[in-house]
This record gives sequence, structure tokens and C-alpha cells, in this order.
Amino acid sequence: MMAFSGLVVGDCTVHLWGITGGERARRTLANAGAGTITSDAETAAQAPSCLMVRADWVVDPALIGLLAKEAGTVLATRGEGQLVPLAAHVAADDVAATTRALAAPAGSPQPWPEHLRVIEHDPAAPFLYLAILRKRLKPVVMPLTENTVAAAERATFTGAYKGITDVVTKYLWPVPARWVTRWCAQAGLTPNAVTLASLVLVFVAMALFAQGSFLAGLAAAWIMTFLDTVDGKLARVTLTSTRFGNFFDHGIDLIHPPFWWLAWHWGCIGAGVAYPTPDLTLAVTFAGYVVLRLLEGAFVLRHGFQIHVWRRVDSRFRLVVARRNPNLIVLTIFALVGLPGWGLVTVAIWTAISIAVHAVQLTQAELSARRGGPLASWLAAS
Repeated sequence: MMAFSGLVVGDCTVHLWGITGGERARRTLANAGAGTITSDAETAAQAPSCLMVRADWVVDPALIGLLAKEAGTVLATRGEGQLVPLAAHVAADDVAATTRALAAPAGSPQPWPEHLRVIEHDPAAPFLYLAILRKRLKPVVMPLTENTVAAAERATFTGAYKGITDVVTKYLWPVPARWVTRWCAQAGLTPNAVTLASLVLVFVAMALFAQGSFLAGLAAAWIMTFLDTVDGKLARVTLTSTRFGNFFDHGIDLIHPPFWWLAWHWGCIGAGVAYPTPDLTLAVTFAGYVVLRLLEGAFVLRHGFQIHVWRRVDSRFRLVVARRNPNLIVLTIFALVGLPGWGLVTVAIWTAISIAVHAVQLTQAELSARRGGPLASWLAAS
């Protein structure tokens, strides 16, 4: 791809998620792959092409990322009966004129070069499918003013939330997670700091489980799962996602659950809690988790996307599949009634059922692919 500069057009001191509109525009351009990022049009015009965005509008990074792939385009939206330019990707010769068009005050429009292809943002247009978030996204495009901050916060947070996930993350965490994410952003906390706190809680919960302090361990575990929701949202709404942060967060998520179940087993043994077939139960919960993730990985390798977004029924099953949060629900219920051992037995049974369901899904997918060619997510198809 041809190198391009980034240009922040105008300024905006209104804060959204702890950063000004100007800083948000700069981060948007950086995430889109811009090299030198400046607010000076002459400097930006020294590159072969320039990706520019207004500082006084919230323009979804997904749209800017698409604009970055095609020079000679301007993104605009309809406002007060006329097209309002929001961002553009233009050749060096067009930077000055396009900058004037983006910087023109409301009611005094300036023309942009006629040969640019206009992409008009339509609020009623179909959703974009973002595979990384397993959701269809309605791009956020709105002016950034003191009067629109609350609406922009709600919209950008919703856009940062995964669509296909477990029942706790989907239905219980969104509202409190938005409050805590706002506090973290305003306090200047980084997503990696939140992830580090969740890692500490992984070990705290594990130690408490191993000691037989199940309720205390569950409290630490649930706080960890909540912070695991917050760190990713904080990274996306503040546009501070990094490759390391993603690896750090998802690495913790992938590795720790079976060790919690192992510690729970040790806690039961140490506390003299009797339950049927403890060795088999431990083997199924620990090894079964690994098998589940391997089956999910096999689907990705074979079909190029996650098993949970193939069909609607697969997305519904993701709500309760034997992953960390659904299993914690089971363990919490049984711990509250004084039967922690039976909680682990139930987790083992549900893990075995989930493995069977995944095996059926893989078989159905293979047969479907052989009959009709490559598969696609129902979200993308919609």
C-alpha cells in the first residue's frame, strides 16, 4: 500500500473518554496506518497521499480504516440539506483544497476537488460486519460537542462491545462496565494496567479456591471477569489497542480457566468435601476445556472464522458453552448451597456436553462445506 500521511483538520477540545476530539482524530489516523500525523496541510502534502479527518466529529475508526484503503475519496454525511465532509483520502495535489472543504464552518461550505469519489454515510445503511468483535456494527458518526458527549459515549461503547459472547458478558456487565470504563479513561489508566490487575486476581482466586475458601475465591474470580470486560472496552473506546495488549489480555483468558478448576478440586480435597468420581471429574473439567478450545481452533483453521458465528444457533450456544463465565455461574450456585464438589461435577458434565455439541457442529460444517462450498458467518451474510 502506498505510504500516506495523516492530517487532523481543525481542533476540538471537547473530551470523549478522557481525550480531546483532536487527540481522538490523531489516534484514529494512527490506527488506520498513517505515517506522519500533523495538523499542518503543507506538511501532510509532502507524502504521496494524505488521509485526513475532522477533529470536531466522531467518525468511526472502521470507516476511516476503509477510507485508508482507497485514495481519491471523501467521506461525507447529510446535514441541513447539504453534504458535510468528514474525512478524505486524497493525493498530495488535492490536500489544500480538500482541507479547506473539511475546515469550512457550517453554513459556508467549500467545494472539494470534483474528481474525488464521494462516499455518503447513510445512518440507515446496513451494518458493517466486524469479525474481530463478532458483531454487526452501526458506525458512529456524529458531531462532537458538549451536548453530544453522552450520546457519543454510549454509541462508541456499544460499538466496542463484542456481539457474540457469554450470557454474563452480554447481559450483566455492559452498564457497570461502561461506568468503570469511563472512570478508568478519565483517571488516565491504561488498558494494560487493568489487564495486569485482572492477572493478579487470577492468582488470588486460584489460591483461595485451593484453600477451600470458595466464596471468597468466587468474589475475586467475578471481579477478574469484570475487569476482563473493561480492559478491552477501554482500549477500543480510547483507541489505544496494541498487539501486545491484545496478546496479554487474550493470553490470560486462554490459559487460566482450567487451573481454576484444578484449584477448586484441590480445595474440595483439602476441605474433605466428598463428591462422586473426583479424579474423573477433574480430568473432564481440565482436559475438557483444552479439547473445547482445540475444537474451536480447528473450526477457525478449516473455515476461517469462529464456530460461534457460523449460524444463529451457534451464536446462541455461545451464551452458555462451558467456558469460564458460564462455569462460574454453576460453581457459584453450588457453593452458595454448600455443595462445591457437586458444582465441579456439574461443570464436568456440561463440559462433556459442550464437547459433543462442538463435535456435531464441526461435522455439520464439514458436510455443508463439501456440498455448498466455503462457509460464511450468518452475521456477514446479513
